[in-house]
Amino acid sequence: MSLGAPAGLLAVRALGAGELSTEQLVGELAGDRVTYGYVCVSTFVAFTLFGFVLGRQADRLIELSSEDPLTGLHNRRALSERLRLELDRAARYQEPMSFLLIDVDGLKALNDRAGHSAGDAALCGVAVAIRVGSRASDLSARWGGDEFALLAPNTGRDAALALAERIRKLVAEGPASAGDARVTISAGCSTVESGSPAIDVERLVRLADTALYEAKRSGRDRVVASGSPRENPRNASR
Repeated sequence: MSLGAPAGLLAVRALGAGELSTEQLVGELAGDRVTYGYVCVSTFVAFTLFGFVLGRQADRLIELSSEDPLTGLHNRRALSERLRLELDRAARYQEPMSFLLIDVDGLKALNDRAGHSAGDAALCGVAVAIRVGSRASDLSARWGGDEFALLAPNTGRDAALALAERIRKLVAEGPASAGDARVTISAGCSTVESGSPAIDVERLVRLADTALYEAKRSGRDRVVASGSPRENPRNASR
């Protein structure tokens, strides 16, 4: 047995005092059609089952390698691979595409004050808000320790800002923000508009990161788009 599945068949034969060569044993086995057929069929079934179990485990390993164990979202590697594909697709079909970087405000302070279990709960709460606030076509991931990312295909700047604002409100009003442990997020958005010049993944991420830095610098709990002189007007008066 191997990994819970049969890996082969062991045939045992009682031998007399004399030795029996491999050729004689194989010849004897082949001469007995019933036993020979049983061995062939059993071995085929055994290795088929083994391959099936091994394939299922390989699929599970691929799934685990693309999933963040804490939040259940995709991890950075999985999103990065998809980001390159969607960026190429957007350029080919002249469609818009947006990328969001989302940072949990003050997570380190929360960990220091209430413990890492509270910080983990905050991260999971933000992940839930991202799932609820995003669309089926979007792909979300945990980007780093306290950062998340969201890939929004066929989404222009205004729609991406509205998407980020919806997630921001869900986090601010969610269960994780009850009581003293109020949780907020800041978000930076970069967009490739339809018909705009080609851009590589590194620059797209860098623009979103710069916008996120501006959101943090200007007070946190807000959304900023790259290239905009100030934060989302809906947050400007807060």
